[in-house]
Amino acid sequence: MPKEDKEKRSGNYRMTLVDVNTHKVLWGLRVTPLRFATILITVIVVLILGAFMLLSLTSLKTFIPGYPDARSRRTALQNSMTIDSLEGVIKKWEFYSDNLRRVVQGEDPVKIDSLIKSTSGKEIDARDAEMLHGRDTLLRQSVKEAEAFGLTSGAPRQLPIEGIHFFTPLKGVVSQGFDRAIHPYIDITAPANSVVAAVLDGTVINAGWSDDGGYTITIQHEDNLISIYKHNQTLLKRTGDRVTAGTPVALVGNTGSLSTGDHLHFELWYRGEAVDPSRYISF
Repeated sequence: MPKEDKEKRSGNYRMTLVDVNTHKVLWGLRVTPLRFATILITVIVVLILGAFMLLSLTSLKTFIPGYPDARSRRTALQNSMTIDSLEGVIKKWEFYSDNLRRVVQGEDPVKIDSLIKSTSGKEIDARDAEMLHGRDTLLRQSVKEAEAFGLTSGAPRQLPIEGIHFFTPLKGVVSQGFDRAIHPYIDITAPANSVVAAVLDGTVINAGWSDDGGYTITIQHEDNLISIYKHNQTLLKRTGDRVTAGTPVALVGNTGSLSTGDHLHFELWYRGEAVDPSRYISF
């Protein structure tokens, strides 16, 4: 029996740190198999968490193969803009070859005006024209009834920006979003010479050239709203012109020193403060 009890107690161990010269015990730790396994698992978990925090919160993550750094993201954006430009060139050649085929076969060539109209949302207008006309009729009728009973005042009505319906200035891809601190506007990539439209009714208060923004047009709208369109290839309106929502005002280009490809630099200002256009407009 004493021998069996000794074998049962053989699972307890002690780790000690002893001075070689004096044989004095400096440190000791009683260890059991369960305690040893617990300490080992704890150490492994701490090491894994430490490595994860080091890689996720420091710049070391850029050394991970396949992780996109700032340069690769910039390259991807430039490649996307280049692809969009190439698609625009391909469409031009397709238009040219189609016209050439029509001329050879004795048919009438496609006019450039019809091409511009097709890129300015003709399909959407054709599909929703009846619905929009019905809404407009109901709105006009309600306004007339309100004025008949004296429910409206003579002062202009100030609507919150959330209640305003904006026309989409350009259908494309938002390549860089809104940042109030460093990028208080958005960039929309689209093929060169795509039609840029006014977002609301208004008056052109500036249309011209600047070294940074290229061909730029600025429109003053009601309710303290201003829209700005930069880096255009061509301006279709002049200062002082009156425009309505959806009116073509420019063609997409790559002008100005701050432009690196065909796109629209679009700003929306409300009561003297830049706001995020993507919150109110679907691109």
